Amino acid sequence: MSTLEMSSSGLFCELSNISMPEMKGEDGRFQYTITDVKITELNLTHADLQFIPDVGLLFDVQNSSISLTFNRRILYWFFYDTGNINASAEGVNINTALNLIRDEEGRLKINNITCDANISKMSAKFSGTLGRVYGFLARFLTTGMRFLLNQKICPALDHAALVLVNSLLETIPVRTEVDQFIGIDYSLIDDPVVTSRSLDMHFRGMFFDLSHQNVSLVNYAVEPVIKEYDRMVYLALSEFFFDSGLFSYYTAGVFQMHIVNEKMPKDLEMLLRTTYFGLIMMLNPALVDAPLSLQLAVNSPPKTSIKTSGATVVMTAIVNVMVLPPGQPPVQLSSMTMETKFNAKVSMRGKRLSVHTDLRRFACFTSLFLQHLIPLQAPLKTMLQMSVVPLINNWTKRGVRIPLADGVDFIEEVVEYHNVSVILPLDYLRSFRLFSYL
Repeated sequence: MSTLEMSSSGLFCELSNISMPEMKGEDGRFQYTITDVKITELNLTHADLQFIPDVGLLFDVQNSSISLTFNRRILYWFFYDTGNINASAEGVNINTALNLIRDEEGRLKINNITCDANISKMSAKFSGTLGRVYGFLARFLTTGMRFLLNQKICPALDHAALVLVNSLLETIPVRTEVDQFIGIDYSLIDDPVVTSRSLDMHFRGMFFDLSHQNVSLVNYAVEPVIKEYDRMVYLALSEFFFDSGLFSYYTAGVFQMHIVNEKMPKDLEMLLRTTYFGLIMMLNPALVDAPLSLQLAVNSPPKTSIKTSGATVVMTAIVNVMVLPPGQPPVQLSSMTMETKFNAKVSMRGKRLSVHTDLRRFACFTSLFLQHLIPLQAPLKTMLQMSVVPLINNWTKRGVRIPLADGVDFIEEVVEYHNVSVILPLDYLRSFRLFSYL
């Protein structure tokens, strides 16, 4: 369903909700009352949704028609008659322009609506026993009905845009928690920019540490460039989006791990004891049977790189091999620098954007005891794949909600990797209701 189709559907929804007052009148011996006016059909001969630079969105309906029904009660001398009237409004023209801004909280908002609506003519057909007799009364009824409809259309659309749509836009998350460690700021940086082909919105797209919300990463990323217009929405994510998330996890202390006791794989523990047996004996023979541990801590914020071939994350950590004598402070046996590169696969389901990682490259370096690294490389890599990578994916698999209103989801998600950015060309799910209020 296109945005124009949804707009048309929403227009019918709003027009069908128009409440018309009871109409009474008389002409000589005739007295009539009209009640229960209902709009049953909207036929759009010409409808267009346009982007107007420096103005906003324009929904234009020209030379269309509305079908409606209402009940009549007519008294002529001593004859009383009731029945149903089928009427149609021809030459329906509605021109609605919406001006969009960024509000104080950084949320998208309809600031103003300009509406012009008119109906050129109406016709009515009576049913019932005396339908033909009263047919000439149609001109009295349709004249009044056309006047009332002309007065009701724009207020209904004003209410839909300024109240209903703005209420819907308020459900879009601007600053929200992702998990117990970090949150994300989706506020608009400036007012939306309307061009002749698109509505461009620049979101902050910055994660933050919940415990240090004023600490943020400086954005040096290149702004994504979108050159296509085939899909309804293009969501572009720069390297800063991912870097700020990794930076926030780093400042929150998430990228630290203490592997000891049951968390330590038995084969790795045996290899560590064999590797460092001589050193332990030199330090203190009483430590031979003491538990061993690995302490991993990322020592700088991880860095994302996005190319046409995909996205990667480079992470550097310090790995300390420790012996833990009972009742005494830990003793460091060795310290290594571990460099890792992960492949990062971006995906989206519904409202949530998630990342899945797998280990691509691994290397360890140390200035002392270089001979110790050779046997440790393979088991440390296995330990990363079996313990650290699943832990990272456990944080990222839940994903982060992108700024969508309630009741809105995307379908046919496609992920495109460009230089310095990830772009997702998207279409709305049919339940999308934002433009259904217009």
